Amino acid sequence: MNKSIIIALGGNALSPKEEAGTIYQQFAHTRESIDNIMHFVDLEYNICLTHGNGPQVGDELYRMELTHEIIPPLPLGVCVAETQGSIGYMIQQSLQNVLKQKKIDREVVTLITQTIVDKNDPTINDPQKFIGRRYDKVEAQSLARQFNWTVKEQEPGSWRQVVPSPMPQFIEHGRSIQTLVDSGTIVIASGGGGIPTFWNDDRKLEGLNAVVDKDLSAALLGRVIKANELWIITDLDQVCLNFGKPNEKPLFEMTIDQAKKYLNEGHFQAGSMGPKIESALYFLNHHGEKVVITSIAGVLGAISGSAGTSIIK
Repeated sequence: MNKSIIIALGGNALSPKEEAGTIYQQFAHTRESIDNIMHFVDLEYNICLTHGNGPQVGDELYRMELTHEIIPPLPLGVCVAETQGSIGYMIQQSLQNVLKQKKIDREVVTLITQTIVDKNDPTINDPQKFIGRRYDKVEAQSLARQFNWTVKEQEPGSWRQVVPSPMPQFIEHGRSIQTLVDSGTIVIASGGGGIPTFWNDDRKLEGLNAVVDKDLSAALLGRVIKANELWIITDLDQVCLNFGKPNEKPLFEMTIDQAKKYLNEGHFQAGSMGPKIESALYFLNHHGEKVVITSIAGVLGAISGSAGTSIIK
């Protein structure tokens, strides 16, 4: 059987921070990303793609803020579902076009995916995940009263909404995703970490106003589908020790023990590289063989071993 791979694309790969994020810009960046994803198609991997959605969900929330007096606003979980569909559509169409151009007979499907979380997860009552636009204190507190938000100061003078980010426990539809991936179908699933849901007291699924970390969710999905490799695509070419400091040092390879050591020493920040390293460790502890962290432009070099950061057993 061919090796299977799960690729976690960052939301900023499709909508960089410095751009307005028009749909035309997002499609252009999606096509650029697909050019690099095609290296894995050429190597005949079985492929599952997942993606972030931070910029896109932020835009959805802002649209509702502007139009709430005319159109009833949607809960956050529904916004995650919407962005799964829209981003999945961009990736699916762009990839289908390239496959057809290269006369490669593989189908691409997008699966709207729910992620089961614990309704009593400690983050529910102590939300810490920043989301949406930045405001000054007065405006943020006014919006919090109006929309029942929790807001916190992220940087001096910069306030944002915070929401729970519970740990993913189970990926719905995992068996279907694995069956498709093993058959050679390229599957886009668990976008934005999946739609956070929980089983209520009546044993029915219910949505939650939260977001799930997409890298942790990707690692869990990788375990579910028994993927051999996990590739985390971010905006950095490789992982670094002492990031942003004069003694910054790039890491091209780490063992599990080294990654744990550096994580415990505080080299990887909680809001950025930390969850990626935690995801890598989880994946490798459950039959995964290799994790690679790199940028979309660094994929080809990382395949040959000349770029990116590889974490191995």
